[in-house]
Amino acid sequence: MPRAILIVEDNQAERQRLEKLLADNGYAVTTAATGVQALDAVKRSKPDAILMDINMPEMDGFAATRALLRGEADTRDIPVIVVSAKDQKADKAWAQMLGVKGYITKPFTDEQVLSQVRAV
Repeated sequence: MPRAILIVEDNQAERQRLEKLLADNGYAVTTAATGVQALDAVKRSKPDAILMDINMPEMDGFAATRALLRGEADTRDIPVIVVSAKDQKADKAWAQMLGVKGYITKPFTDEQVLSQVRAV
């Protein structure tokens, strides 16, 4: 059975690119456009991993990750991989403190995404 991946990305083109890449490589994909939608999607779909953007409306990726990894017992073990244009050391350090398992900066290659997903 394919592993389930939740893509959280507010940019429709980026979300569709990631969705196609992962689906073409055998993953079952669900998507969310905001951090708030991500929290609902996680409860519904129980993904094996999450690709999380940071800059999003309503609730940014850091807040959504904190809610997932520090919140419910049934979501805190889901690996989160950040996919973001934020490339500062402080952003990466904050993500690491939150417990993310990987960090991919935009623009990214297909292989960067696939290798990070395979690693978790």
